Amino acid sequence: MKIPILYEDNHLLVVEKPVNIPVQEDNTGDPDVLSMLKEDIKVRYQKPGNVYLALVHRLDRPVGGVMVFAKTSKAASRLSDALRRNAIDKHYLAVVRGTPSRDRAILEDYLLKDKRENKSHIVSPKNKQAKKAVLSYEVIGKNDDLCLVSVKLHTGRPHQIRVQLASIGCPIYGDQKYGQDVNKPGQQIALWSHTLSFDHPTKKTLTTIDSLPPKTYPWNLWKDYCK
Repeated sequence: MKIPILYEDNHLLVVEKPVNIPVQEDNTGDPDVLSMLKEDIKVRYQKPGNVYLALVHRLDRPVGGVMVFAKTSKAASRLSDALRRNAIDKHYLAVVRGTPSRDRAILEDYLLKDKRENKSHIVSPKNKQAKKAVLSYEVIGKNDDLCLVSVKLHTGRPHQIRVQLASIGCPIYGDQKYGQDVNKPGQQIALWSHTLSFDHPTKKTLTTIDSLPPKTYPWNLWKDYCK
């Protein structure tokens, strides 16, 4: 599988992650994005031995879209620090079922991850193990019982967008984990990593990379947002 490269220099590799491919090796043993990119770099640049490529952030396995990797330890350290400081802007597109009560809003919840079932739950702020999750969203299109929503992440919690949108009665189309009551098995989740914006780790210039979802249903209901 060829993973589309959106931007590359000596320090960064920004790609479009394919859907249903794990970001890194897991217990399924399936091919993963990180390993495939390392092999690609090794072949393209004829590099002997191990290739350095650091994972800066993650996307859920069924989710596609833009991802940044670090090709040097300096870039990895600076991007990781930017992530901790919430200095990397992450915007997503999602198709949700139903219509949010407000066209734009900020959602603040406390999430607790159940590792056994690999699922996050909204819990009381008093729960000492819970972590604060914040996102802002805006409805940018409506079509019958579906809405196209732009989401900006202010924190990066596991399954955050999926569980928070489901909590307001608008589960993401195709999400089998948080919308199993309204989605059918086999439907592809309509959540896409749309834009990453950050200061380049060495040039210190603002770097913005976009990726558009495919022209498949339900994305094709809004053709201006499809590639």
